[in-house]
Amino acid sequence: MAEHVNSVVLPGDILTELSETGKRSKLRLGPGLRLDAENVVVCKCGILRQKEENVYWVDTHQKRYVPVKGENVLGIITTKAGDIFKVDVGTNEQATLSYLAFEGATKKNRPNVQIGDLVYAKFLVANKDMEPELVCIDSAGRSNGLGVISGGGFVFQCPLGLVRKILSPDCQLLKLLGKHMPFEIAVGLNGRVWVKARTIDHTIAICNAISSVEFMTENQIKIMVNQLVSVVGWSSR
Repeated sequence: MAEHVNSVVLPGDILTELSETGKRSKLRLGPGLRLDAENVVVCKCGILRQKEENVYWVDTHQKRYVPVKGENVLGIITTKAGDIFKVDVGTNEQATLSYLAFEGATKKNRPNVQIGDLVYAKFLVANKDMEPELVCIDSAGRSNGLGVISGGGFVFQCPLGLVRKILSPDCQLLKLLGKHMPFEIAVGLNGRVWVKARTIDHTIAICNAISSVEFMTENQIKIMVNQLVSVVGWSSR
């Protein structure tokens, strides 16, 4: 594990332990890090995080989402121009989504996508010199959970740090909620979360639970879920 992992880093810091030639060729740098010549340099203040063996990023509290290739986001279809959809993903520039970027889509078999639809998509292209581009399929051409989200539910906005927290393997919130009430959820790394439960009351309760855990410890999350269960009257059946 790198020396600075789980420590506070500042813009301009050079992570010497990641800049070694052997390690650098295998690194996958996420938000907050960039490769400058032969050095890995921090470009945002926050806490350095590590996932798996060679994936690093800076966990920072920011309001505006910056697109990153490979990240899943929730977007809203705003415009249809020929074979391209424009998607609002909460950034300063809308992303594009081709009608062929859906599972099974062909020129004759076009997906049923309308303006105002909510889509769960992945960034295929995301850099400062090109227009961001989304797809709703994985590398094998399968949707794998991506695509148009239909059938109701509720969408709300969260801080970017919160969505990364609830997606972390160390966070038990979604598992604890799922033990007491079945629900569907799609979490976008752009801070948007879609939730659908059996009733409106349960959907709102789950949304409120998610919104309140940003600064809670795991023990506090367990206590909060138990209190929520007793108030709402959820059952594990």
